[in-house]
Amino acid sequence: MGKAKIAITMDEEFIGELDKLVDTHCFQNRSQAIQAAVSEKLARMKRSRLSRECAKLDPKFEKAMAEEGIIEDLSRWPEY
Repeated sequence: MGKAKIAITMDEEFIGELDKLVDTHCFQNRSQAIQAAVSEKLARMKRSRLSRECAKLDPKFEKAMAEEGIIEDLSRWPEY
C-alpha cells in the first residue's frame, strides 16, 4: 500500500497527547499514531455499518432460508 503525505490541523491538546504516546514508545512517531487512530476509526465505522445492515434483515425469513438450505443439503448426503 502506497503512502502519501498530508497536512492536518489539530488542537494543541491532542498534539500533546500524541507526543506523550511517542515519548512513552507506544508509537514511533506522530504519523504512526495518527495512522493507527484513523485505521481504528474506519474499521469501527465499517462494523457499525454492517450492524445497521444486519438489523434490516428479517430473522424469521433468514432462519427459513437457512433451514431450507439445510434440508436440501441433507437430502443429497449419502446414508452410512
